[in-house]
Amino acid sequence: MAQIQCQTNFHSIFKKDLSLKCKILQPSNVLYVNRRRGFTLQCSSSFPVSLTSREEEVGLKHNVEVGNVGKERVDYEVDCFANENGWKVRRIIETKEEMRKVAAIQAEAFHKPTFFDFFKAKLLSGLVNRLRNSTPDRYACLVAEHNSDVEQDIVGVVFATVLRDKDVLHYFPGAEEYLYISGIAVLNKFRRQKVATALLKACDVLARIWGFDYLVLRAYEDDFGARQLYTNAGYIVVSSDPLWNSTLIGRRRRVLMVKQVSHESTNIH
Repeated sequence: MAQIQCQTNFHSIFKKDLSLKCKILQPSNVLYVNRRRGFTLQCSSSFPVSLTSREEEVGLKHNVEVGNVGKERVDYEVDCFANENGWKVRRIIETKEEMRKVAAIQAEAFHKPTFFDFFKAKLLSGLVNRLRNSTPDRYACLVAEHNSDVEQDIVGVVFATVLRDKDVLHYFPGAEEYLYISGIAVLNKFRRQKVATALLKACDVLARIWGFDYLVLRAYEDDFGARQLYTNAGYIVVSSDPLWNSTLIGRRRRVLMVKQVSHESTNIH
């Protein structure tokens, strides 16, 4: 079991408290230090963190900086961001097989079967480009799989990207960037089994580790199922697409939903 322990006092749901204070609580003087804020991951020996080098070919490395007090820091990879309802969420391993699976899940979720192969190829190309051209602490592709040792095939995916859109930032006084959540998708046969809930929980943990106070996503206004999922996860609607850029030109109107990250203790089992 691992804990992310922070102490904070937010005055309102969207007012940033600059007096955030965190405790360093790690055995053997090993610190899991956030780059933007001084919080620490407190991990027991069973926490799935593996020491790796940036030159290894096993996936993108999570940019959690780790090191002994007063010594040079090294990077660790967090193997599991959430373990919820029988599903665990991790970062994608950049192999052709896993990237193809992610593209297939996206194509099944968002495109008609007639054009499945075309959109799958297009999505795969886009994923490869994003992974290749993004730094590990600015973009992440998270995937969900069964938490058993037997069934470990990818069943869901979500993307997390650091953005600084001024139209969004004005909702968050004092914030310079936020974590944008997009592309959440689950294979049809695994829907309504809490996979999406586990993916959203992993995004919360990722935001804490990267040091962001706000999560942002968009949902179609008439997609009440998705909106209820996000509402249950703590997101609230703050605005809608203007009519001139949606309904009046035949596009589905979207709502902007935001969530303030809780920096209270979090357990990862």
